[in-house]
Amino acid sequence: MGNSLRKNADGGGGIYGLGFLGALIYFISTANGFWMGVLGILKSIVWPAFLVYEAFKALGA
Repeated sequence: MGNSLRKNADGGGGIYGLGFLGALIYFISTANGFWMGVLGILKSIVWPAFLVYEAFKALGA
């Protein structure tokens, strides 16, 4: 009975997953070597941080 009051908040995982795949493809396709590819994989994991940073920079915050 307690589960009937639970809200569903799992929608962001799919969007993050699609963004992760897109960022992974982009960063790996632009890599010039093996270590740049490894760096691309790491960047694709933290792509939301880049997005928020650039948004704040554009807004002048």
